[in-house]
Amino acid sequence: MRKIVYALKRIRQDQLRERQAPDTRIRESDDMFDAFDRDLSGIRSYGATETLREVMTSADFTHAIQEFVQRLALPGYQNQTFNFEPLVRQEYNLPNYLPVTRYQNRGSLDDLEYVGEKGQARPGSVNDATVRTLQVWDFAKQYDFSKKALVDDDLGYLQNTAEDAGKAARRTLERYVSRFYTNAVTIARLVGLGALYSTTGRLTTARISEARMAFGQRTDARGNPIVADLRYVVYHRGLEDTVRQIQASELVPELATNAANVVRTGWDAIEDPYIAGAAPNLPWYAFADPNSGNNVIPFVLARRTGMPGPLILRKRSDIEAITSLLGAGRPVDPIWGDFESGNVVFMVLDTWGTYIDGTEGNLFDFRGAYYSAGTAP
Repeated sequence: MRKIVYALKRIRQDQLRERQAPDTRIRESDDMFDAFDRDLSGIRSYGATETLREVMTSADFTHAIQEFVQRLALPGYQNQTFNFEPLVRQEYNLPNYLPVTRYQNRGSLDDLEYVGEKGQARPGSVNDATVRTLQVWDFAKQYDFSKKALVDDDLGYLQNTAEDAGKAARRTLERYVSRFYTNAVTIARLVGLGALYSTTGRLTTARISEARMAFGQRTDARGNPIVADLRYVVYHRGLEDTVRQIQASELVPELATNAANVVRTGWDAIEDPYIAGAAPNLPWYAFADPNSGNNVIPFVLARRTGMPGPLILRKRSDIEAITSLLGAGRPVDPIWGDFESGNVVFMVLDTWGTYIDGTEGNLFDFRGAYYSAGTAP
């Protein structure tokens, strides 16, 4: 090992001489390489009694190269994402954490009736508005690191922790929205409404056609037809190939005929990575567009005013740098943490909510949803 250090020193000194560097620079390189040699040998200066001994072997040198020169932190896994925004009507104007009431008119006026000569029109009636209550809550997680861990992080392993916390907030919100329709109460409500709101069949062109016909038969509280269209099919990841085949095939893929595939367009597919299921019994859902203007709103995601997304917060250090006990202090970098232990604390916080009911689940309006267990062939 000392031969390698000596060779490196000679190479450096020759470079300096070629560049006509002053003798002081050449002597400095001599001192620096000697210090490097002592450090590798585990020697510390204790005055005139200092001695040099070879303590590193060729195997030690290889280990040092592998451990310190070739160290690398590999990126983490790429998480799946859920594009849930098209499925919900977002309410951004909840002023606080108290319940907020919304009233939805789900019925139309009576049809007119024939009135004979000198007859009197019968009194009509108006349906009461449907009451829906929204509320938001805080969702947060706190993380802490020691000052020493942050300072010693030469690999930058903790450098993107704040960004990862923001991703965790998004992932939590995605799971939250996914549970709007995958929870047992919501599913039980759709199943209880009958064939126009649920089935057990697996995802096929015929089943999508059935779901689309079911949306076409939606009525208001008075039994009058309303405009409700199947706009989104939300599916388990295991159905990805099935969805692609249905949307790509001009002919019905399940039939050995030349029947045209009339359901390949008119709807968008959204993959939900949080839907649970085991092949081949994979559930799928169909929803109306809550933002189409038809006022068929299956789900609502509520947010508090001023909180459209997550906040990454850090606790300020309570340490001051001073020059004397009586002199003025100045704040130090937050990486110093708290005075007692050098603990650095940060938190990710977000606020959201929705409609919750013991019999409806999260269905703001059941007319905008359709469910299939995917258990029947």
